[in-house]
Amino acid sequence: MAEIENPELATKRTRRLYKLKGYSDDWIEKRMRGIAIREELTDEWRERGAREQKDYEILTAEISQATFGMTPNEYKKLKGLERENLRDHMDDFELIFTMLGERSTTEIHRAKDSKGIKKLKDDANAGGQIAGNARKELEKKIKRPIATKNNYLKKPENKKLLSGE
Repeated sequence: MAEIENPELATKRTRRLYKLKGYSDDWIEKRMRGIAIREELTDEWRERGAREQKDYEILTAEISQATFGMTPNEYKKLKGLERENLRDHMDDFELIFTMLGERSTTEIHRAKDSKGIKKLKDDANAGGQIAGNARKELEKKIKRPIATKNNYLKKPENKKLLSGE
């Protein structure tokens, strides 16, 4: 009940849970920002015609496919996940490109005043392509893929700091 009256309590609880699981403060900040961007996007979808869970899954898959070249289910398989939350196993860049695709999609919806699943899906693809193009450019420069089978928490935090992650 307290969290309903004061949503900031839920945010603090979420941060505390991530910290207990071993996530760094920096990663937690990105994850929390990603959650806010995702909520804004799903609110936009609801206002523009998404009604069923399947609609959200289709639109999310469209962004993911254009951003990373795979759907969330394919991405989970790559990382060896079953029921776990995919985003909780993403590293900084994976989270950042996910946010870029979702935030771009939100802005495209607003700019075009899109309504209906077909138009939302086209926008989701366009937003994901923006993130996908940025990802590909970075991969060229750093000479390694962004989307990998690595799970963020598999490597202890102190080793991440030493390796520059």
